[in-house]
Amino acid sequence: MKFVMLCLTALGSFGVLFLVAKFIGHKQIAQLDFFDYITGITIGSIAAEMATELEEPWKPLTAMVIYGGITLLLSIISNKFPRTRKYLNGTPTILMDHGKLYYKNLKKAKLDLSEFMVMCRQQGYFDLTNIQTAVFEYTGKLTILPVSSQRPVTPNDMHLSPEQELLFTELIMDGRILEDNLKRMGFDLNWLNKQLKQHHIYSPRDVILAVCDQNQKFVVYKKESSDN
Repeated sequence: MKFVMLCLTALGSFGVLFLVAKFIGHKQIAQLDFFDYITGITIGSIAAEMATELEEPWKPLTAMVIYGGITLLLSIISNKFPRTRKYLNGTPTILMDHGKLYYKNLKKAKLDLSEFMVMCRQQGYFDLTNIQTAVFEYTGKLTILPVSSQRPVTPNDMHLSPEQELLFTELIMDGRILEDNLKRMGFDLNWLNKQLKQHHIYSPRDVILAVCDQNQKFVVYKKESSDN
């Protein structure tokens, strides 16, 4: 009977947390998934309780399993049935579009105007007329589409075709050669020493960091004399 009551209590507390979090709004969980935020805090609290519970540790353990199971179940449901995501995680909300602020949507997102303006300034938009569309994502993050005249110039705008940049791989870190990375890139120590000599470096111990991409673009950062 006690075990059944514990399960019901855990399920009930999960439901209460869900309703409270939905009531507070998504601005409290910036960049975290809605249920990850809830269960992360809750499971952490239960785990702390379990660490100090010497008489009946199975109680918080059971609650942790229930919370984890529910979170997993909801994740499976949202993946298999995409339409449920708007009920579980919420949907993006347009706060501003074509120079018009939507006050009702601000209230729906649990944001006041000053908070909205702070979020705009944090992304470098001090003048609201430079914003075409502002969307408050369900993760609690504000996404901004600038007006065309304020959009950064791209190579396509200038009819340029720059070479595609590739990921760099670390070959030397803190004076130590990363031989596994060197082999994976298809290079050897002779090649590395040759690259270093071209930069007037004769020992890897004099290097803080050396990186290279598949196009053999080699970049090295030498230690200053005070770092040795």
